[in-house]
Amino acid sequence: MRALGIETATSIASVGIVVENQVAAERTLPLRGSHARTLLPLIEETLHGAGLGLSDLELLAVSIGPGSFTGLRIGLSVVKGLALATGLPVVGVPTLEAYAHAAGARAGVICPVLDARKGEVYAAAFRWQDGAPQCIAPPTAIAPARLAARLQGPCTLIGDGVDAYGALWRRALGPTAELVPFAELPPSGAVVARRGGARAAVATDDVATLEPQYCRASEAELGHQRRHAAAAPPQVIAAPDGVWKN
Repeated sequence: MRALGIETATSIASVGIVVENQVAAERTLPLRGSHARTLLPLIEETLHGAGLGLSDLELLAVSIGPGSFTGLRIGLSVVKGLALATGLPVVGVPTLEAYAHAAGARAGVICPVLDARKGEVYAAAFRWQDGAPQCIAPPTAIAPARLAARLQGPCTLIGDGVDAYGALWRRALGPTAELVPFAELPPSGAVVARRGGARAAVATDDVATLEPQYCRASEAELGHQRRHAAAAPPQVIAAPDGVWKN
């Protein structure tokens, strides 16, 4: 399958093309102003690098969050426009799931963390089993200190949240945690394309109804959730060894 993947959930825009599960081309660009101005030229450049045109593709895959509200909307809007123009099927790929795949097989828990601003991160937990990361705790918006209280080593934290809150997690988790800076493992459009191909083997998404997964409520709802979460006792989420607590 020839799939194009778009990742705009963070300050990095990445476009990748995968042909029969092999990376044909990938271009990554730090945010300079807005993804809206740079994404279409980046797609064109990536297609040129792969020696393909839009008509040669078989699938469009797009990161759907959680992440930057604006970035996710831009990425999805561009993919929907391309789908309407070409008739290509579309698959939405959860951002943190793609990130866990990009991390590869690691001991313990893989925890992608993206800076959600407002004193929170978007986080999920995965464990590598049967050749792929299996989700053991779904995406959530959470305060960094509360995330530290839920994690036990060994674990690996990846994403721009590591740059923002790595010192806090190092103090809380010590040497049991591996902290991977954002620059060492940036978002990958090629990984999104590959995951899109895997998901398309089961089903594609309805272009008209596909929406970003923001993973954060309104400000009023957030305030209500924080007040109740602060008073709630920890509860263990069912996992192979209960390493992630809720």
